[in-house]
Amino acid sequence: MGGAHVFPGGRVDPADAWLGDEKAYDVAAVRELFEEAGVLLATRANGAAIEFADPEEAARYRNYRPALANASLTMRDVVEREDIALTLDALTWFAHWVTPEIEIKRFDTRFFLAVAPAGQHPVHDDSETTHSEWLDPADAVERCRRDEIALPPPTWTTLRMLAKFRRIDEVLAWARSRRVVRVQPGFIKNDQMTMLTLPGDPTYPAIEGFETPQETRFILAEGRWRPA
Repeated sequence: MGGAHVFPGGRVDPADAWLGDEKAYDVAAVRELFEEAGVLLATRANGAAIEFADPEEAARYRNYRPALANASLTMRDVVEREDIALTLDALTWFAHWVTPEIEIKRFDTRFFLAVAPAGQHPVHDDSETTHSEWLDPADAVERCRRDEIALPPPTWTTLRMLAKFRRIDEVLAWARSRRVVRVQPGFIKNDQMTMLTLPGDPTYPAIEGFETPQETRFILAEGRWRPA
């Protein structure tokens, strides 16, 4: 997805299972968010928030990010060195996407929501991610319509779902009440077009528990997926 606007994320590494296999996705989400965006969902041993207000501490944590990315450190190493606790309960799992079978590179991906900790200021790592910005979901969708940014179909669909809310507490209440279902887009390719379809499209039966989005078709044109 080079050149696209996407959420921070990545793969689950074996070391992410140090709190148990059932927590591996959560640990991976915390780690990747910290690696790519510099946001750490954790507290100090006394329960106090981590804000990186101290320049020396901020620099130390900043150096952890590339070390985590190249696997010379694990999230467990950081936790033990700094005597902190990951706040895994700050994560809300709300979506599950799987790439179409036709893709060579395939992903089985969980999407999480979390409130950004007060006092932390996200910044891209300038390696896996080379640009970052906070965007209102509706604004991101409109910028995509104007071809100013590229949004992969799962990102577009997620933003369309989030755009109906005005407050973060409304978003979290919605996410926590959702039934998470596995969504694998359909894939249609012929001489005229290459198209992804989502459940609820006329070509793809609806899935119980999946909210049929406003757009259920995406056409690949000039290297970008565009809603149709």
